[in-house]
Amino acid sequence: MSDIAKLVKPVVEEFGPKIAQKALEMEAIRLSPGAPFQWASGYRMPIYNDNRRLLADSEARKLISEAFSAIMGKLPVVFDNIAGTATAGIPHATTLADRLGMPLSYVRSSGKDHGLKNLIEGLGADGSYHGQKVLLIEDLISTGGSSIKAVQAVREANGDISYCLAIFTYGLQASVDAFSSLDPLCNAITLLDYDTMVATARSTGYVDDNGAELLRQWRMDPFGWGEAHGFPPVNKE
Repeated sequence: MSDIAKLVKPVVEEFGPKIAQKALEMEAIRLSPGAPFQWASGYRMPIYNDNRRLLADSEARKLISEAFSAIMGKLPVVFDNIAGTATAGIPHATTLADRLGMPLSYVRSSGKDHGLKNLIEGLGADGSYHGQKVLLIEDLISTGGSSIKAVQAVREANGDISYCLAIFTYGLQASVDAFSSLDPLCNAITLLDYDTMVATARSTGYVDDNGAELLRQWRMDPFGWGEAHGFPPVNKE
C-alpha cells in the first residue's frame, strides 16, 4: 500500500460503505450478474454506473462532499483551486468548493468551437492557473482516459496538479496503467472501490453469494467475463 493510500485509508473505510449503500439504493450503481448490461463498447457487463443519480438527493451530495473534504484534510497539500471534469464531476466539485469557500473551475472534454474556444472555464482572461495547486474532481474512473486528459489540460494551463479524487472506480488495470504513465505523477484516490461495493451489495442482500462471486470474477477479467458466461459482445458495426 502506498503512503498516500495509508493516509486516506481511514476516510475511505468510513465513507466507502455509506456511499456504496446510497449508490445501490438510488441505482447510481446497478448490479445484474445474471442479465448483464450492454455497455457502449458492445461488451456485456454485470455492473452499470451512473453517479448523476446521486444529484437527486441532498444527503447523498452532502455525504460525497464531506468525504472529499475529509480526504483533502489527509493530503500533504494545501489546494488553491477545485476543478471538476465535465460534465459529471462539475456538481460535486461545486458542492465541495462551496463547502470550503474555494475557487472553482471546470475542464471541458474538448475546447469550444466558438468564442474564446476555452478548454477550462473559471479562469482569468489569460486562461492560466498561474502555478496554483489544483485538485481535480471526477465522478467515475473507468479506464482513466478522460481523467488523464483533464489532468493534462490543467497542466497545460499552468496548474500544479498531483491529485485526482473520484467517487467510484471499477479498479480496471487500464486506469492504474494510465495514471502510472503520467510524469509528474498524479495520484488517483476514490471514495468507493469495487471490492467495497461488492461487499456492501452482499451484506445488504442486493446480491447473493453466487452473484457476489460472479462480480468478483468480472473484476479479474472484465472484457472476457461476458463471453465466458454466455454473453458475447454485441457487434455494433
